[in-house]
Amino acid sequence: MLHIQRGVAIVAATALSALVLAACGAGKSDSGDGLIVGTTDKVVSIDPAGSYDNGSLNVQTQVYQYLLNFPAGSTELTPDAAEKCDFTKPTIYTCTLKPGLKFANGDALTASDVAFSYNRIVKINDPNGPASLLGGMKSVKAVDDTTVEFTLNAPNDQTFPQILVTSAGPIVDEEKYPADKVLSDDEAVKANGFSGPYTISSYDKNQLAEFKANPDYDGTYGTPKLKTVTMKYYAKAENLKLDIKNKDIDVAYRSLTPTDIADLKKTSGVKVYTGDGGELRYITFNLKTMPGDSPEQKQAIRQAVASSVDRQDLATQVYKDTYTPAYSMVPEGQAGATEAFKDAYGETPDKAKAKSILDEAGVSTPVSVKLQYNPDHYGSSSDQEYGAVKRQLEDTGLFTVDLQSTEWVTYSEEYPADAYPVFQLGWFPDFPDADNYLSPFLSPYSKDKAGNFTNSHYNEEGSDYADPTMSKLLDSERTDADKASREATLGKIQDRLAEVVPYLPLLTGASVAIATDDVKGVQDTLDASFKFRFTSLSK
Repeated sequence: MLHIQRGVAIVAATALSALVLAACGAGKSDSGDGLIVGTTDKVVSIDPAGSYDNGSLNVQTQVYQYLLNFPAGSTELTPDAAEKCDFTKPTIYTCTLKPGLKFANGDALTASDVAFSYNRIVKINDPNGPASLLGGMKSVKAVDDTTVEFTLNAPNDQTFPQILVTSAGPIVDEEKYPADKVLSDDEAVKANGFSGPYTISSYDKNQLAEFKANPDYDGTYGTPKLKTVTMKYYAKAENLKLDIKNKDIDVAYRSLTPTDIADLKKTSGVKVYTGDGGELRYITFNLKTMPGDSPEQKQAIRQAVASSVDRQDLATQVYKDTYTPAYSMVPEGQAGATEAFKDAYGETPDKAKAKSILDEAGVSTPVSVKLQYNPDHYGSSSDQEYGAVKRQLEDTGLFTVDLQSTEWVTYSEEYPADAYPVFQLGWFPDFPDADNYLSPFLSPYSKDKAGNFTNSHYNEEGSDYADPTMSKLLDSERTDADKASREATLGKIQDRLAEVVPYLPLLTGASVAIATDDVKGVQDTLDASFKFRFTSLSK
């Protein structure tokens, strides 16, 4: 998901570096007008068409406006750039914009910009972008300057309003953003086509970024309490931990090790906050390149892997129980969640069952598995986690595992391009609904139609891995307004997923942030909207 171009003006980058280094050298920011947030997350792209990851979303949340959004502490959709949104026909969802909206560069923000924003995501269909979220949208158009009309593929799509709050939802300036390609970060900063609560005043990609309050913002998040926020990016979690422990930064948000978090809980002058996170850690199988001589053998191998992993061992030994075992792609606590993988494969490894599955499919053992993981994007404990997965699989005698790691800059470009047969991914939900843990992974797709963002070939139309049964179930749950029957369908989807095993859920975890004692509002942004909002913070 990375397209790095570092062409920031030297003067701007140097000035920002001097500013932050001076602040860090003197301790944390002492001004009530600003603070410093540290993170190990990496930005793939500021342009919404080119990214679908937590690091990029953290920037986009601050600088772009959405039609709808979640206010702090609530999962109730609230108008942001829109004045109102509603179904005007079963397949027509209509939004009316607030009058007089504009981007920070002075350009008017109209319904034409909104339609352009959604259409270009679908048209560009970047392999690292969020086009898969818009699979339910048939078309979008501006009716007039303040009215935008979405035509949906299915009537009464219960998830579409929430899609407007996701990585597919930021509104961009059609005067500045090209219709057919992703804008580089430096070009996006220069264009200043931002209408969110903050703009970007200085930027050095994945090093330092300074955000400045936007006085013209009128939306869900309200007026920013801080005039400036500086985001400092860290290559290593240990350096992030050291700076928050020494109070050289004000907030640390993603990602510290469980050991670091435990240590910081005992540190005077800082506080550890936890909140709704819904984070999912899972293994993805590339159905095209994974081992196996036929689709049937490949499925048997996936099922045997599912019978061989020990999630509780990962949770306790690697993550000190800061994560819990996940027996479904839909975490516990979400409406409709089940434990389908526990039902299908048990709570603990079953070597005999794994061997039986492989024998029945005629798979020769040991199966050679090339397993790839990322050491920097999903936290520094990933090496221990995947070292443990390798050990668990090889302990059965049924697998030999070639474990390799690749940093996110390369990893994010290679995994969608069939480079890894079996590989690690993590999921940070876009909105609080079970569908968001299912449709982005399971929806049908093709070269010209967005769907499965992992490009794992599962449910790829016209291939051996198409799954019309899953497609019908997804269509049913998305359009069912009856809570009980929808949850029943969600259960069937999870059962089907556990049978086919295109993904193997491992762990789920909460959202964690650490802040110095004088920072307020951290708990307010660690809510079920899954967005880290600078507007919630103050000193």
